Amino acid sequence: MNDPRRAVPRTDAVLADPRLVAAVDRLGRGAVKRAVAAAQEAVRAGRLPAEQVADAAVAVLPGTATSMRTVLNATGVVVHTNLGRAPLSAAAVRAIGTAAGATDVEYDLGSGERARRGRGALAALSAAVPLAGAVHVVNNNAAALLLVALALAPGRREIVISRGELVEIGDGFRIPELLASTGARLREVGSTNRTTLADYEQAIGPRTGFVLKVHPSNFAISGFTASAEPAELAGLGVPLVVDVGSGLLHPHPLLPAEPDVSSALKAGATVVTASGDKLLGGPQCGLLFGTEPVLERLRRHPAARALRVDKLTLAALEATLSGPPTPVAAALAATRPALRARAETLAAALSGAGVPADAVDCSAAVGGGGAPGVELPSAAVGLPEPYAAALRAGDPPVVGRLDRGRCLLDLRTVDPADDAALAAAVQAAASRLAD
Repeated sequence: MNDPRRAVPRTDAVLADPRLVAAVDRLGRGAVKRAVAAAQEAVRAGRLPAEQVADAAVAVLPGTATSMRTVLNATGVVVHTNLGRAPLSAAAVRAIGTAAGATDVEYDLGSGERARRGRGALAALSAAVPLAGAVHVVNNNAAALLLVALALAPGRREIVISRGELVEIGDGFRIPELLASTGARLREVGSTNRTTLADYEQAIGPRTGFVLKVHPSNFAISGFTASAEPAELAGLGVPLVVDVGSGLLHPHPLLPAEPDVSSALKAGATVVTASGDKLLGGPQCGLLFGTEPVLERLRRHPAARALRVDKLTLAALEATLSGPPTPVAAALAATRPALRARAETLAAALSGAGVPADAVDCSAAVGGGGAPGVELPSAAVGLPEPYAAALRAGDPPVVGRLDRGRCLLDLRTVDPADDAALAAAVQAAASRLAD
């Protein structure tokens, strides 16, 4: 009898395959050897011909060394938290590649001495918001609020905040608990639906560290409501901190109710905090703007070191601010007629290939805790509901949304350059459903 173990090719011979040599450079020798060993074991068990060991190993190896996969976002949610929030611009991606090796992030090539860390990103941020006397960057907006509380409300000083702004920011994290963790005391004023300037005035005292105005970015209260504006709160004689949340630096015509950094500074805010990975369209980071003395106080606080961003984030942020329009900006600017034309073209091509597709009008959303309640007119390719799961199982995975028993692929969040890939993914899903 022939022993199948005798047919198993040697590991070194299999690893010499050019495809596996390239995979070692991409994934590391350990991962490739494990794939080869699994294929060799299949030969021993009689499940695989010996000559197919290299092919089998290549087939199971991923394209990159990360478990994360590139996804086509067809949900219609422009800033989708579960899909990584803002997709970076090509300029930001290239900047990350530049920063991946040794860089002058904290070094002056002219003098040969240490320089301020991330000065390029900080300069770009200052240029983007001229009203700011100074700027600083930390690793996310929650970190920005944490740093402000540590620096401006030490020793159990009070943070005055409206009860209607004690928001939960996602995954169970709540602003009041975040602030209380610094040792500061929260002085809640007003009610859930109505907080007036007088409520703040009555709460100000010798223990007040600052007044905090938080944008309730992921919900909206309507009806019998009242709130004090930053311009009113700036006259209370104590520092005013405004959390605009979504990263809008200037007013946006499509989002007239969304607070922005420049308007808050113009209204007299001492410090404004925002996210870099939402409407700004950049990497995850927390942005701080304000007066120079206060920002320097934040920058020199001992906790600032623990909250600082890495060189990759700084590079991507600078490219986002100084480079071409971001994918988020492009998605917001897309018009329904243009989206509808793309949907009709895709639906016609898919129908011609035997896929039951049609073009439908729909509404998209900003997402990421920005502009709650704002509907963006959009258009989508409509498919039968089973396509939703089949598309998620593809390569690349496509994530759409279900609406009244249909799978919708909303094109507002799909780059036009990806339309061909989207069509191919739908056709591949159709083939899997037909099997």
